[in-house]
Amino acid sequence: MILQRYKIYKNYKYYYQKILFNRTFSVATQTETNNEITLLGHKYLTDNWTNINENIISKLGRNLHISPYHPLSYIRQHIINYFYIHFHNRIGNPIFSVYDNISPVVTVTQNFDSLLVSKDHPSRKQSECYYINQDTLLRAHTTAHQTEFISMGLNNFLIIGDVYRKDEIDSTHYPVFHQADAVRLCTAEEVFHNVNDSEGLKLFEHKGVESNEKQACHTLESIKIMEYELKNTLTGLAKSLFGSEIQCKWVEQYFPFTHPSWELEIYYKDQWLEILGCGIMRQEILQKSGAGECIGWAFGLGLERLAMCLYDIPDIRLFWSKDSGFLNQFKVEDPNMTIKFKPISIYPQCKNDISFWLPENKSYSSKNFYDLVRDIGGDRIEQVILKDEFFHPKIKKLSHCYTIIYRDMERTLSKREVNNIHNEIGKKAAEKLDVTIRS
Repeated sequence: MILQRYKIYKNYKYYYQKILFNRTFSVATQTETNNEITLLGHKYLTDNWTNINENIISKLGRNLHISPYHPLSYIRQHIINYFYIHFHNRIGNPIFSVYDNISPVVTVTQNFDSLLVSKDHPSRKQSECYYINQDTLLRAHTTAHQTEFISMGLNNFLIIGDVYRKDEIDSTHYPVFHQADAVRLCTAEEVFHNVNDSEGLKLFEHKGVESNEKQACHTLESIKIMEYELKNTLTGLAKSLFGSEIQCKWVEQYFPFTHPSWELEIYYKDQWLEILGCGIMRQEILQKSGAGECIGWAFGLGLERLAMCLYDIPDIRLFWSKDSGFLNQFKVEDPNMTIKFKPISIYPQCKNDISFWLPENKSYSSKNFYDLVRDIGGDRIEQVILKDEFFHPKIKKLSHCYTIIYRDMERTLSKREVNNIHNEIGKKAAEKLDVTIRS
């Protein structure tokens, strides 16, 4: 079986390298017709699921995580170096392969179905993701590529790239961010290679029972060894990033595609901060991908969260800044040196409130409003706060009041400019979200 999967990988290798090459030199373009859109050099039909907007389209192809001297690129390279050092074959060559320039356009099958995400899971909603059409979207996580890589015969790999989700608007949330995702698959020989008298040990058992500790098909001894390697690897990664003295703790978690699952937290600036999620891969995923003879672990983490902590970057919008005052602070020859962000000029905030009645059909989602605000205001929007909710007992309607905070990262906004943006937000909210603006 392993030899067969290796041959499959060899057959796909040239083809996949060609795809990666073509995607590297593609650029994002705007909508061409009423029912067609071109993204990264490829045309896609649009339908009533299409909700990708101009603001998001403008971010495609920026590839901050592989841009020279960018803080996200430093985090990416640190993670790669760590895995190259800690996982190698008997002659010293790294066993993890790295894929960091894959198109973010994926199918619904890749993003959800292949990872056992149920059909009614809330993460599939249009208010959560950016859909190109009913069958295609911008990936919500780099995990979306796991099954295709396993099917190609890869056992150890890192995927790093941009991901897209509708979210709140504040200093730590942005509709585009970057993830690193890893998978490690092991055969029985690899799992038990350090165990004395391992001849009777097996990866799988029949008629097992699923528990908090393991899946029904796995033996407890195999999972405990994999769990130890996974946790030891990731606490080591955290210490390599934040220093050997950093405190770590594991918290049990649930993910559809792993069991058991955990989040790793570090004690940072007097509070516990979650930095990654991980777990033992669901065996059903490996079976469907042609790797049923192996068991595996996987993890995913966000690059921005790590970079904001390590470099003291206070606002996630700064990663997208083209201001030399920001970028030049990271133009160093040794990315391992200590870099602490020094604030560039702080321009004043402008605040405006907007109130409206929600539609009675309950189709409204705050995340759709946040997305509309961001699409119109771009990175001039610093934060949107749901200030008040009011239910009118007579007319039986619910009202939301939001405070929108405007601040450009590179110049002072005029009150007139802010008012124009604010009025446009109100107009578009009424048109697209079916709300009634309150005077």
